[in-house]
Amino acid sequence: MTDLVEQKCKPCEGGVPPLTPEAVQALLKALDAGWSVSDDGKWIRRQFEFTGFNRTMGFVNAVAWIANTEGHHPDLEVSYRNCMVNYMTHAIDGLSENDFICAAKIDRLVV
Repeated sequence: MTDLVEQKCKPCEGGVPPLTPEAVQALLKALDAGWSVSDDGKWIRRQFEFTGFNRTMGFVNAVAWIANTEGHHPDLEVSYRNCMVNYMTHAIDGLSENDFICAAKIDRLVV
């Protein structure tokens, strides 16, 4: 995970293929085991649980800061004690290394 955490996202406007299933599986190993890949291989997701709303919102704000800093934004599903983080690179309708870079940085928030 250290290598991913130290990287910066690169702008992606499309025109490149999504990661292969083999590359996705290799990068997934660098993340917390809570991340999973969708059946169609187009996104990764992880459910985060907290003790209350304030902690959940603190996490959401930290994720937003990472997303804005990296220029790569997840889809978030937020409730009182939970936040589901979904990453995909919409410009290529699949996964890019950017998704894994951001996921690794988010993993560090809850170490």
